[in-house]
This record gives sequence, structure tokens and C-alpha cells, in this order.
Amino acid sequence: MTAPNIQSHPPAIDMVGYGFAIGGAALFSTKGIFIKLAFAQGVSTEATLALRMLVALPVYLIILVSLLRRNPALRSLLTPRRVLASMAVGILGYYISSYLDFAGLAFVSAQYERLVLFTYPFFVLLFGVWFFGDRMNWKLLAPMLISYGGLMVIFAWNLAVQPDGLLLGTILVLGSALTFAFYQHLARVQMLIIGSGLFTCIGMSTAAFLAICQSLVVDGPATYAQFTPYIWFLGLMLGIFGTVLPSFLLNAGITRIGARATSATASFGPIITIVLAVLILGEDFTLFHAIGTTLVLFGSWLFARIESRGRASAG
Repeated sequence: MTAPNIQSHPPAIDMVGYGFAIGGAALFSTKGIFIKLAFAQGVSTEATLALRMLVALPVYLIILVSLLRRNPALRSLLTPRRVLASMAVGILGYYISSYLDFAGLAFVSAQYERLVLFTYPFFVLLFGVWFFGDRMNWKLLAPMLISYGGLMVIFAWNLAVQPDGLLLGTILVLGSALTFAFYQHLARVQMLIIGSGLFTCIGMSTAAFLAICQSLVVDGPATYAQFTPYIWFLGLMLGIFGTVLPSFLLNAGITRIGARATSATASFGPIITIVLAVLILGEDFTLFHAIGTTLVLFGSWLFARIESRGRASAG
């Protein structure tokens, strides 16, 4: 008797999960443009972040109430410990990380900011290995070095042409990437317990409350009465398309395919930012930008390719 032929099939790719992650990354890529436009109107870092949150907060609260009304069983998941944990993780990812990013954009271009943020998958990998029991894939080291080499090309060009605030801006945006990478791991733990919808609403509402309070203390309530309709429009766009929609899409992607896979899907996000920055903000795009951007994107693409093969082998 001959043994039956057993065909092994590779694990199916979760196209919905990857679609969520890519959609979130694409919308998040518009954030820097709206922030730069607000800065050009004289709006402070704190007030710009607060405008974003003023638009987003009511949406998250409405969705939170709707979720709890439609499914009362969810209320049993919201123990004080879980709520506090979700609030703390939300503060890390949506308040601290966002504030560092907004502050960094006051010193660097939208293109450069997006490329620096684009390296956060590397930090997701490292934090996963150091703190969450992931295995290190040493083949990923080369793509990381390629991407950071590209960043150094653009950094060197900026240092020669417009060095003012470059180092501080880079450190702030790198801090944003670091905190957001750590947030992704912590958020996945919370979302697996209470779901991505509840977690996003709780975390984002907490961050929004802190950001609004900070601006009221720093800028004063009277500042908002002086904002033009155009500034409020920028806040609306930043809140809806740069915050609410991408946050739900990104968190849904994390829930379905994990933090490392989600972080590796955003390869075309910087391209969208670059095109918009050149067309709308009038930022320079030189040969050095092209070389640096190519290296960053190639390194990130190679990183994602090796990462996905590693996940398939593990599966």
C-alpha cells in the first residue's frame, strides 16, 4: 500500500488584516501635511494637537457608547484594571508619541519626518525580541542598515543646507517612533482582551483629554476664539482623516495580523507624504532626497519581505 500524497499549503494571507493596516498607514501619511499647514498659520504645537483631539474626542465617545449599547456583554470586560491599562497604553501611543511627532515637525520637513517615523518597524522588532519573547531574525539587520543609511543621506543634506533645529527635530521624531513601536506591542495585548474598538475609544479619549487640557493651560482658552475657519478646517481634516479613521484601521490590522506584520505594511505611506509635501507645501526634493528615500523604502521593503517569509516559515 502506498502512502497517500499529503500536500502542504502555505498559511493563507489575511488580506483583510493587511488591507486595514495599509489603509491606516495611507491616511496617517497625510497627518504631517495638515500639521505643517497649521504651523504656517501660527498655531502652536500644543494647539495643533488639541485641535486634532477636539475633533476626534466626540467621535470616539459616541462610538464607545454605541459599542456598549449594542453589546452590553462588553461591559463585563471593562474592569477597572483593564480600563486603566488601556488608558495608560493610549497615553503612550496617542499622546506622548503624537506630541513628540508634532514637536519634531516644527523643526524638520514633512518628508523627512515621515521617513524617520517609517523606521518604527525596526523598533517594533527590537522591542519584541527584548521584552515580548520574539525571536531575532538576523537577516533583518541588513535592511535596517540600508534604511538608516538613506536617512543619513537626507540628514547630511539638511545639515548642509538648513541645519537649524535639525538634530532636535530628528531626536523628537525618533522618540515618537520609539514610543509608538512600544505602544504597538502593549496595544495588541489590550486589544486581544477587550477588542480593538473598545481599546481605541478608551485610549484615544484619554489621550485627547490630556492634549486638550495641556493646550488650555499653555495657550489659554481665548486662543481658540481667534482661530479662522481655515484653521478649524485643518483641525477637522487632521482629526478625521489623520486620526479617527487610520487609528481604527491600524488597530484592526494589529488585532488580525500582529504588530510586526502591521508595522511592515506601510511602505508606500512616505511616498504619499513626499508627493503632498512637494505639491502642497512646496518642499524641496533633490537628488539627495531621491537617493535617501529610495534607500529607506528599499530597506523597509526588504525588511517586510524577509519578515513575511519568516512568519510563513514559522506558520
